[in-house]
Amino acid sequence: MTDVRAAAAQAAAAAATDAYQRIVAALIRITGDWTLAEDSAQEALALALDRWPIDGVPDNPGGWLMTVARNRALDVLRRGTVERRKLRDVAVLALTAATAAPERQEEIVDDRLRLIFTCCHPALPLEARVALTLRTICAVATADIAQAFLVGESTMTRRLTRAKTKITEARIPYRVPTGPALTERLPGVLAVLYLLFTHGYNADGEPAFADEAIRLSRLLARLMPDQPEARALLALFLLQHSRRDARRDATGGLVPLDRQDRSRWDHTAITEATGILSSVPGVSGSGVYALQARIAACHATARSIADTDWARVADCYDRLAEQQPSPVIELNRAVAHGYAHGPAAGLDLLARARAGGALDDYPLVIAAEADLTARSGDRVRAARLFREAADRLHGDAERRALLDRADEL
Repeated sequence: MTDVRAAAAQAAAAAATDAYQRIVAALIRITGDWTLAEDSAQEALALALDRWPIDGVPDNPGGWLMTVARNRALDVLRRGTVERRKLRDVAVLALTAATAAPERQEEIVDDRLRLIFTCCHPALPLEARVALTLRTICAVATADIAQAFLVGESTMTRRLTRAKTKITEARIPYRVPTGPALTERLPGVLAVLYLLFTHGYNADGEPAFADEAIRLSRLLARLMPDQPEARALLALFLLQHSRRDARRDATGGLVPLDRQDRSRWDHTAITEATGILSSVPGVSGSGVYALQARIAACHATARSIADTDWARVADCYDRLAEQQPSPVIELNRAVAHGYAHGPAAGLDLLARARAGGALDDYPLVIAAEADLTARSGDRVRAARLFREAADRLHGDAERRALLDRADEL
């Protein structure tokens, strides 16, 4: 019986991965009630875990879950005070779902895309957009989201509730914008996915968040094939994540790029990413994610750090600094020029980047100076800078990596 229940649980998990987002999106569209949609989907999953070990896994698990979730939502609405039109709409869809027939593909696509754009609406604070995306689209537990944002679960619950209330009270439309509005809104959606990926890719991040960002960016690229930046973002994520297994040593320590075992990189993902990137317009017309993806591709396809096309990397950073100027980009640009044109050139650009004071509280700028200084031959000063950078970092893995570099010097 244990094996049967385990198999049923595995089937429910697989069906949830495939259908949960679609179920929640459809019910939100129909009822306009985020909490009801999420609760109905969760109860359908719970019922599957209870019934499937006894009745067997249905032929169409996703359709079964959709039917149960819709029926549960319909029951709740019947017991409450709702508009007749809304109740009639839900009732019709519930009767249609009784056959467990899937919706037309274009309806599925529309619902999922609507949900992504609604969660990422610019009227919500950026952190709320990321949290709402994780909770509603990715079905990540509120406790896990709270841990990632370093707040209590009750605090995150209130933030999610406020975000949903804001969507309702501000009458934020549950739709994908078109024309110029789409051009204006898409960067915001991509920025949320980028931040979600960063939360998972950082040294002390939650790896599952990076996986979810890749899954969502893959979905977005498939649903919006005419948007090159959506494809570029997917390529960027795949290239960055391809190094995940080589970023840690046997003791859990962080391994810098120049010391990673490149045979441990995911070369299947690299091949997929470079194929995607080949369909994105050339560097002269690239957006910010395409430029970052091209930089990542230079690293991913090189046989060693010395074999990297640093001139191309530096050129991409030059273009990126023009399109999206920021202190961090200027820092990375300085490092790239230091490898492409010598450490003196890198140190010169780094000094310019630090001149305004915007990087004063960023420990990695000291680490970058330490690396360039070591390459210029001043090992004593470089070791001191590595230790200074380590003292300012909060992440244990990053701090240990910098102290190791200092000890070697």
